[in-house]
Amino acid sequence: MEALRGFVADMLESEGAAIAPLEPDGLEVLTPEPLRAALGLPELARLGFGATLPAGAISIGLEGDWLDRFGAVLGERGRFAERRLVVAENAVAPSDPERLLDCALDLPNAVWRLQEAKPAWTRCLLLAFRYTAISDEKREGLIWLGFNQGTGAVIGGDILGRLRTLLASVADWHVPEPDTRHAAGAAWDATTFAARVQPLVEHHVRRDLETFVNAMRRRLDRDCARVHAYHDDLRRTAQLKLAALGTAPGEKAEADRKRETMRIAAIEREYAAKLDDLRHNYALRVTVDWMQGLALFAPVHRYDVLIKRRKGERIIRIDWHPAIRMIEPPPCDWGPGVGRTRLVCDDRLHLTDVSGQAPCPSCSKSWCRACHPAGCPRCQRAV
Repeated sequence: MEALRGFVADMLESEGAAIAPLEPDGLEVLTPEPLRAALGLPELARLGFGATLPAGAISIGLEGDWLDRFGAVLGERGRFAERRLVVAENAVAPSDPERLLDCALDLPNAVWRLQEAKPAWTRCLLLAFRYTAISDEKREGLIWLGFNQGTGAVIGGDILGRLRTLLASVADWHVPEPDTRHAAGAAWDATTFAARVQPLVEHHVRRDLETFVNAMRRRLDRDCARVHAYHDDLRRTAQLKLAALGTAPGEKAEADRKRETMRIAAIEREYAAKLDDLRHNYALRVTVDWMQGLALFAPVHRYDVLIKRRKGERIIRIDWHPAIRMIEPPPCDWGPGVGRTRLVCDDRLHLTDVSGQAPCPSCSKSWCRACHPAGCPRCQRAV
């Protein structure tokens, strides 16, 4: 919780509060009136951030509504920024670029050739999203994802982790200069941005929620089985009574048969209502909100790579980052683009994930999802 404590201290101090550290893992705060009203704090308050709180301290954590309160104080400030990454002048490019590219690029149905290698500037976009999943339980989480807008590559995994660690460790903040902006190229337009971000956010949220959803399904199956066993036992008992009455004559026997028939119908209605209640209780609702973004202008060593597929050719760009000494994965025209394997389509030489050129489930024709995003071009089956 040291990071949260530092964040709260910086935020309160910037809003005019007087801050003093308090052990263990706490702050003593003297807050002005506007800040007191926004956060719901007394004028003199003690805040605790660890498992052991100082005497009389208010517990501050990621749970509850504290993040929402801090967000209301900050408003839109700090949600988006631009930064230029400074790298030591003695940073040397890899001596064997083809070997480096061979580790980063896997094209099972195409070949590649290195065309050119040169230093360059690129514009990277790092984004943070907060998701909230509510079913019979609640799960919240934060995901980070990134893009190189100069090459179209997805920045994730170790590359994103190392970049974030590097940025957090460097105190100096350098604003990008006009020459750097021009060299890095233009940012994506809104259409391109939405088309790239939405599927990647969905991919990361689904992956993060996989354990949560599996546990929810196990609880749903358990409750459905319990409800079914209970009502099945009631229904079986009523059916046995109805069968025992058989075709016995008399008004009393007819009334008993009618009663048991109505009881069976009532049990079935109650069973259906209980299942509806379970479906409503376990219905999963997921909301995703953008939290923060950083446009990072970074020096890179850029490789222009020629891709050949049958008689077609195209050139892609792949960047090596000297600040973290890592190379990005190849760009991806369809799919999350988080791995190194790409398939190249015949028509427009799109680079896609393996699933982006899988056979159609209806007619078994392999087709490129980047060329035909709506559905299979042969049988018109929708995606």
